[in-house]
Amino acid sequence: MSDTREQILEQIKVQGDLVRQLKATKESKEKLPLAPSSEGRAISTSVGQQLKAQQQQLQEQQQQEQQQQMHKIDEEVSRLLALKAKLGGDAAPANQKFTLKTPKGTRDYAPQQMTLRQDVLDKIVQVFKRHGGEAIDTPVFELKEVLTGKYGEDSKLIYDLKDQGGEILSMRYDLTVPLARYLAMNKISSIKRYHIAKVYRRDNPAMTRGRYREFYQCDFDIAGTYDPMLADAECVKIVAEVLDTLDIGDYVIKLNHRQLLDGMFEACGVPASSFRAICSAVDKLDKSPWADVRKEMVDEKGLDGATADKIGEYVRLSGGAELVEQLLADEKLKAVSNAVKGLEGMQLLLKYCSLFGLEQRVSFDLSLARGLDYYTGVIYEGVLKADPSAPPSPVKEIHNGDQATEQSSTVGSVAGGGRYDNLVGMFDPRGKAVPCVGVSIGVERIFSVLEAKFAASKVKLRTNDVEVYVASAHKGLHEQRLRVLNQLWDAGIKAEHSYKLNPKLLAQLQHCEEHQIPLAIVLGDAELAQGIVKLREVTTRQEANVNLTELPNEIRRRLQK
Repeated sequence: MSDTREQILEQIKVQGDLVRQLKATKESKEKLPLAPSSEGRAISTSVGQQLKAQQQQLQEQQQQEQQQQMHKIDEEVSRLLALKAKLGGDAAPANQKFTLKTPKGTRDYAPQQMTLRQDVLDKIVQVFKRHGGEAIDTPVFELKEVLTGKYGEDSKLIYDLKDQGGEILSMRYDLTVPLARYLAMNKISSIKRYHIAKVYRRDNPAMTRGRYREFYQCDFDIAGTYDPMLADAECVKIVAEVLDTLDIGDYVIKLNHRQLLDGMFEACGVPASSFRAICSAVDKLDKSPWADVRKEMVDEKGLDGATADKIGEYVRLSGGAELVEQLLADEKLKAVSNAVKGLEGMQLLLKYCSLFGLEQRVSFDLSLARGLDYYTGVIYEGVLKADPSAPPSPVKEIHNGDQATEQSSTVGSVAGGGRYDNLVGMFDPRGKAVPCVGVSIGVERIFSVLEAKFAASKVKLRTNDVEVYVASAHKGLHEQRLRVLNQLWDAGIKAEHSYKLNPKLLAQLQHCEEHQIPLAIVLGDAELAQGIVKLREVTTRQEANVNLTELPNEIRRRLQK
């Protein structure tokens, strides 16, 4: 349907005004005086006949105009009814066909998928709580002015909403900017928070690689004024703990510093006004080869080719503490204050990471840029390495409308973050800054990796937590089932039964096996008369008589085996 709801409502208003005007015209026409009668006048016969003819002609003309006006009114009423139906005021025809699908870049999650997702989220929350995190939540949409200007080139991916009560709103793009607004609005200068919620990006989805338009983010941030790199190193440690806990494969955590990047660009001769644009291009090196990135710098960003080549010499370097020492001795970088500060920060960060036992997990990588505008210091990214047993294959991913193809030894980014010291001050009326550093776990890509693993292993995930099933051996025992269920629920035991009055025993036991319920209680008249029931272990099919009064305790004992 091409008309929007607002356009249709406007048409209805205009057509309604037109109908009212036509009715008013009709009423005024009806009140017009008819031509004067010739009766009672002393005039000649010829004049009287003339007047009579004119009167008849005028009456016929008035009737014709009234018929035309009524026909026009009927047409406008029919149009209004059609517009009303278009708005959905009338039920759609029963035989109308339409396509059932989820919107582009979104998906449904079946019980097995939700079980896997919830297990992942629970493990991540355990890590966050281990480091003292507190949970918060913020609205799924924000004032548009809160979000705009914070994401660099990615600002075009923000979902805007229609005017709602005079407020111009947008869907949140991430959880970091809403956190900064929350801190500034509530005058909070120190917090260690985690936030797990959905965010929205009008991106080109690559759903097989965990890229969606609606997806979860799991963020952990430390806000407050502290000594250099202590909080930053803990965030890197959190990334390692999450990936180790989830056991999704080998990984590396890439580290870099935005001050070093800016200093490197300055040393290579990039104009200060082009830092962010060139940084955005460098950020694509994980998806595109250097030749493509260089072409973008020169052809699209207007950078001199020789300058781009100088950048290329640096951004292809990676290593550890030894690389920091090498760059500190670099003559071009030594002359730039930002570069030196960034390298000194990296030196301290790598030292703390070593104390946390992360030497084999971190890599100082000058190609890491993270294009978001709000980063001011250290930046990092957790990347899954490719399975060495799998055959090499090109990585293909849609990014900003272009398809990049490159041989890659990594699966993709599964975590990222960094320091953003100025973002909160952008929202504070007095510009008061609250230094922050944080990490975001890319759970959607982790879900995709784990789903593929489970699909390959053909392991069936259990999708419920029922501990015992209450079954009846024959007819007429549904009320007894309810009494036993009530006893179990009151004792805090997870239990269920059939919603049929007289289910077949075989069907009930098969339900237990299919849904991996460990225990079953089988009720029978003879046993109930003695105050006992049969407790059956579903996997071994062994049964034992248990006194009804001892049933909850016996169930707990068996579940603890």
